[in-house]
Amino acid sequence: MWTAVIAGSLCCYALKLLGYSVPRRILDNERVKNVAALLPVALLAALALTQSLSTGQHLTLDPRAGGLVAAVACAAKKAPFLVTVVVAVAVTAGLRAWT
Repeated sequence: MWTAVIAGSLCCYALKLLGYSVPRRILDNERVKNVAALLPVALLAALALTQSLSTGQHLTLDPRAGGLVAAVACAAKKAPFLVTVVVAVAVTAGLRAWT
């Protein structure tokens, strides 16, 4: 196990060093800037979706999905982040208590 941890750490370090060697002209490209700005949002959305709608390797529709729907509705209404989180938690808890 420690071999895998050390190998993974070395790979991550090498990847970080590789990022420092990217030429400046590539980093200044407008398309690269746009992708770099939107990539974290896309990855976080994918993580939230998979954590809300899956258990192991199976898709499930449980109270977490209701919380996700409530959070999306709050975000569509441009509610503050804290309000969005509180509403999503309350809906999830309510659905868990109801089922």
